[in-house]
Amino acid sequence: MRAAVFGVSDGLVSNMGLILGVAGADPVPAAVRVAGVAGLVAGAISMGAGEYNSMRVQTELLQRELDIEARELRRRPNVETVELADLYEKRGLPPEGARALAEAVMKDPDVALEAHAREELGVDPQELGRPLGAAVSSFLSFSLGATVPLVPWFFGGGTAAIWASLGLGVVAAVVVGTVIGRSTDRPLWHSVGRQVLFTVVPAAITYLIGQALGVELG
Repeated sequence: MRAAVFGVSDGLVSNMGLILGVAGADPVPAAVRVAGVAGLVAGAISMGAGEYNSMRVQTELLQRELDIEARELRRRPNVETVELADLYEKRGLPPEGARALAEAVMKDPDVALEAHAREELGVDPQELGRPLGAAVSSFLSFSLGATVPLVPWFFGGGTAAIWASLGLGVVAAVVVGTVIGRSTDRPLWHSVGRQVLFTVVPAAITYLIGQALGVELG
């Protein structure tokens, strides 16, 4: 969910800024289309690769911590039992009950490792992340977001296409903001307003910069 929402938002914001920036400098539809498609492809690949790499590194780091914990469970079971009992006590169990529960858990190495991972590291050994799934999600969602402001330039150009890109971008931003708001239980006006702001302001800035550069170079 995180990778998908972030991907759509990033694709929408970055490619609309790129498209309107190029349109401000050179509103020839072919030039804008090339820039938009290049931004879509390059951005989607970058997002997918970046998400895969970050998730892979995170998974490897967590696996390293689990390997260390497994080694400690084999080498120092008594110490690890005391540590686990202390953690259970901090969660509200009486000392006798915490000790008994810790000893019961430590009888099974797999259960012991999972318990220590959850209580000490705050992770689930069975859910360390799926790098490939996150990468594909980021790639597709970025492509979806980046396509929205590009669509009008396949059917027209000039001022009409600029306003159409902006309008579609705002609509997409409202949809993304609504999904974020409903997913986080935050006020919709806050999530939607923030997403629209983050979409429109960069586009306006790049458009003005494109205009200034277009006039200067012309």
